Amino acid sequence: MDTLIPTMKLGVNHKTGHHWLLVSYFTKTLFIPGAFSLEWEPVEQELIIKRRGKVCWKSGKLRNNKFEHIPEDAQGVLKYSIVSNGDEDTFSFTSTNEDPDLQWTLTEIGQISGGEGYVARADLCYGYNNTDGGCQRWQDIPKCRNPGDVFQKMTGFVNYQNVTFEGNISYSYSDCEASCWSNCDCSAFRKLYPNGTGCVFFHWSSAESYTSDSTGISFYLLVNMLTHHKSTKKWTWIGPVAATALLAMCLFTICLALKKRKFVFQEKKRQRMVMKMVHLATCSRSSAMEDIEVDLKTGSGLKLFNYTSVMVATNGFSSENKLGQGGFGPVYKGILPTGQEIAVKRLAKTSGQGIVEFKNELTLICELQHMNLVQLLGCCIDEEERILIYEYLHNKSLDFYLFDCTRGKLLDWKKRFKIIEGISQGLLYLHKYSRLKIIHRDLKASNILLDKNMNPKISDFGMARIFTQESVSNTNRIVGTHGYMSPEYMMEGVFSTKSDVYSFGVLLLEIVSGRRSLGCYGDDRPLNLIGHTWELWKDGASLELVDSSTKESFDPDEVQRCIHIGLLCVQHYADDRPTMFDIVSMLTNKSAIVSLPERPAFYVGRKIIHDQLSSKDFCTNSTVEITTSTIDMTDS
Repeated sequence: MDTLIPTMKLGVNHKTGHHWLLVSYFTKTLFIPGAFSLEWEPVEQELIIKRRGKVCWKSGKLRNNKFEHIPEDAQGVLKYSIVSNGDEDTFSFTSTNEDPDLQWTLTEIGQISGGEGYVARADLCYGYNNTDGGCQRWQDIPKCRNPGDVFQKMTGFVNYQNVTFEGNISYSYSDCEASCWSNCDCSAFRKLYPNGTGCVFFHWSSAESYTSDSTGISFYLLVNMLTHHKSTKKWTWIGPVAATALLAMCLFTICLALKKRKFVFQEKKRQRMVMKMVHLATCSRSSAMEDIEVDLKTGSGLKLFNYTSVMVATNGFSSENKLGQGGFGPVYKGILPTGQEIAVKRLAKTSGQGIVEFKNELTLICELQHMNLVQLLGCCIDEEERILIYEYLHNKSLDFYLFDCTRGKLLDWKKRFKIIEGISQGLLYLHKYSRLKIIHRDLKASNILLDKNMNPKISDFGMARIFTQESVSNTNRIVGTHGYMSPEYMMEGVFSTKSDVYSFGVLLLEIVSGRRSLGCYGDDRPLNLIGHTWELWKDGASLELVDSSTKESFDPDEVQRCIHIGLLCVQHYADDRPTMFDIVSMLTNKSAIVSLPERPAFYVGRKIIHDQLSSKDFCTNSTVEITTSTIDMTDS
């Protein structure tokens, strides 16, 4: 809320922990939380305005029902009420003339308007400015700025030869102003988008770079308002006064230090403990931000999104925008101001995946470019929030269709074979042709996304690993999804490109059958898809595996070839499985496949109890997925 009316409170309820404050809108047309907030500071008992969490304006003390830094005419009809007890610390006001229209409104640029004038002008509070009532001088002022430097609104025609653009929609007027002030090369700025977001920064060396004209564009030019014609007489007394003040300060500091000397050791010890705890609590996020900033500076193509812009794009992570839920967390659809549709993957607080997986996906996928891999556009880190921004794919994930009796009919055999080929091409790129050789480690139906033409794109690289020429690695932390993990990985922690081949084989059999790998398959049959397929293969009845919804469209030779390849991929020993290069060749080459599959891994010989499970379990409308699991194999 950006408006305070009579009797409304600012402050805190100590019992519930609830805070009352005003928050500005982002721009005049974007009604989402903006940069400024008006709050009640109970210790000093004064009003404060914060910009991005930092205090930039203070009202000063309340004396005789008047705040020191609020104009007299803005307080004439107001009566303030301050409550400070064990229940709450609050501020409110009422009108002595009972004006029903009286209110304070916090604008998008930090002004508080009330009645005919301004209550506060935090839009003037930046840099050196501590002369306008209540303004707090910035602590981190660049050396290139001087007292008297202010941004002045100009209208005219400008030279666009030396400019930079900040297209981030999370930048409002005040963000552009602060960014230009802190950049010594910046001389002026203006908004980029019609809705008031984004920035255009001008880097001029002289006033000849623009021409004043009332018919031109509006921009904000940095000028120095101090005159240079002040009497030199004042410097004759400023020097001695400054020296005297400095000497007094030094003496005072020495006395204070001597007085508190006995407390120094304890205080330093306490500070070291506090700093250590702060470091432990924040080191993962800080290192993540540093890594991401390095990636951005080295030209990775990644964009660092502001949390506010993500909120705008997803309509505040509304349920209407939610696309689904994965092991990482919820995924939302979003729309950028440019009209581009995006998919926003937000790390859930309860997710088993953390900053390691987040950084891993970020650093790996930005190096990968292939039509069958999902495109990562950027990321967002804000306090505890970790968010990945992807291209939006209109047809969701493969499991959305594959394991549903109704939606599965939309996948005829031609589309399924096209999906199989696309996944194989994407994996071949990862294993053989990408600049970084990648093992995905979590290939499954829910991690295959489909574009508007039903082309597959492999996603979710949080578990992926770079491998060397030896192409075999070992880990004590087993991550993946049951039913897709190879035996050597699940039992020994050994993974290689053949681990992905095994997962591909399971996925291929799921696409052919329309059934989950961990399911129940008929009376007197094994309990999993691999075992069911193996027995049909041995009986010469492989085509019985085919999803009934594709029976009128499938090519028997292609289906037989796919089942053959799938069984080769899920063989127990990794060395017996083909490479992705071999698999792509077998899928595209119509010649006979020479090698025959051996007994597959995880062949389950248990029988299903007849009166509990039947062939009705072949297909289900449930889209619940077997969740990603983590097994820690470190010695205790």
